[in-house]
Amino acid sequence: MKKVVLAGNPNVGKSLLFSRITGTAAISANYGGTTVEVKSSRLKSRDLEFELIDGPGVYSLEEYSEADKRALKIIDAADIIVDIVDATHLERNLTLTLQLLMKCKPMVVCLNFWDDTLHKGINIDVKELEELLGVPVITVSALHDQGIRVLLDAIEDARNSKAVCGVGDTWEKIGNIVARVQKLEHRHHTFLERLSDISLHPVGGIITAAVVLVSVLLIVRFLGEGLLNKVLEPLFFNYYDPFMLRLSEGIPSDLVRMLLFGTTADPLESFGILTSGVYIALVLVFPYFFSFYLVFGFLEDFGYLPRLAVVLDRIFHKLGLHGYSSIPVMLGLGCKVPALMATRVLGNKREKILTMSLILMSSPCLPQTSMIISMGMNYGIGVVLSIFGILLVLAFIMNYAINKVMKGDMPEFFTELPSYQLPSLKLMLRKLWIRIADYFKEVLPMIAVGVFIINILDVIKIISFVTALIKEPVRILMGLPPDIASIMLLGFLRKDVSIALLAPLGLDGHQFIIASIFLVIYTPCISSLFSLIREIGFLSGLKLTGIILATAIISASLLHGIFLLF
Repeated sequence: MKKVVLAGNPNVGKSLLFSRITGTAAISANYGGTTVEVKSSRLKSRDLEFELIDGPGVYSLEEYSEADKRALKIIDAADIIVDIVDATHLERNLTLTLQLLMKCKPMVVCLNFWDDTLHKGINIDVKELEELLGVPVITVSALHDQGIRVLLDAIEDARNSKAVCGVGDTWEKIGNIVARVQKLEHRHHTFLERLSDISLHPVGGIITAAVVLVSVLLIVRFLGEGLLNKVLEPLFFNYYDPFMLRLSEGIPSDLVRMLLFGTTADPLESFGILTSGVYIALVLVFPYFFSFYLVFGFLEDFGYLPRLAVVLDRIFHKLGLHGYSSIPVMLGLGCKVPALMATRVLGNKREKILTMSLILMSSPCLPQTSMIISMGMNYGIGVVLSIFGILLVLAFIMNYAINKVMKGDMPEFFTELPSYQLPSLKLMLRKLWIRIADYFKEVLPMIAVGVFIINILDVIKIISFVTALIKEPVRILMGLPPDIASIMLLGFLRKDVSIALLAPLGLDGHQFIIASIFLVIYTPCISSLFSLIREIGFLSGLKLTGIILATAIISASLLHGIFLLF
């Protein structure tokens, strides 16, 4: 069976085109680097049966990064190359096209975003381009599902180029080709282009970033709370919980009943796999996951995220990172689990660890943020601002320290800035569905395993032993009441609940600041911990968790000492 590879620069629509051709699910976005794993599918078109492969996007076949090496390996193993070219940026894309032609393999050039060339006043002579390159050239619009059949037919007609193979200077050829096939019409800047200029301005970019960030938090908070309070909690308590209660009555074994259904009717306290596990994953975490990714999907398809990365690049450089780490960090404002998973696009393990420490320490997740604001306003806005300010300072200090210890090269930050475009609602919802499916496949089992482990620890009395052990150190070092020890253990499973359980303790403003900061950063919740270990390995995950725990204890103790002095 022949192998057909979709090759091209980042953000030229390879993944969307692969999804259109095969009908399989693939995440695409209006910025480069979305494809971090190779996907393939077997197809038959007319008389040709082949395997279609969607690899990582690269700007060159020279081996600058791991993505380049992976792409080159895939291309070398392919029988036919389909070069996906952004027709609105022909000159830049032709660099890779000529390198691919020099492989002297059967090839087709596919001009994507063909509809956009008409809107932008770009006229390309396709027939002339085909003659100059010596291979079939076809036009498609993956976004609007146009030209897919033509592309499949063209794959059968793929041929080697006799015009370009191994001859001449690359840049000279590109200049000659563009001069002969492309004509530009004069036009005025559109509203979206002016908006793009503002979002990259040194001052306007910061203002835009602040407006976007606040808007995201407000939308996600209200949408998430609405789903939780109006839809999911009523469904759980009115239908699912009573059914689980009846089901538990038929279990003869006390141990099995305790593991599956817990010891109480309250899903926050029962710690049963089918009660607490389902309630946490589906009722408390999922609404914010859903609402955040709905908004995030709009931003990534609109094309704003690469601009946010550029605006934040100078700040992130101080921490040993580049601006692209801002995207996973922004995800962490909603839920830490997808944020940790998003670090897969980063270049190496060092970058991942630095970004993960920033994700886990710089801010609470959205449910925690809501609880801190709601309860903290009782002490005044100064308390709320102090909590978020201290968290940010601690995250920057720790990242700066880790960066000094973990020596390594930091690659320069180069990113493509795609044109702003109005997202397709159909594609946004399809991408949201893919992410929801991944959530149920990855997060739900992890939470169930975590609940099971905690139950086993409770049965063998380890939890009660640890609680008794840490009561006095917590009181002496942090100035907090001993009852908070059990809340700390609960927070490993449910961090937002741990913040809420501070209410009955009668804390003063200083104690609330100390307790909130400690509970936000002292350890990842169980689902985040499993994601952390999955992404960077068991040993590295435990090391990072230990560093964060030590930082939380030292910070809380120092704050207690400072508050005693003042």
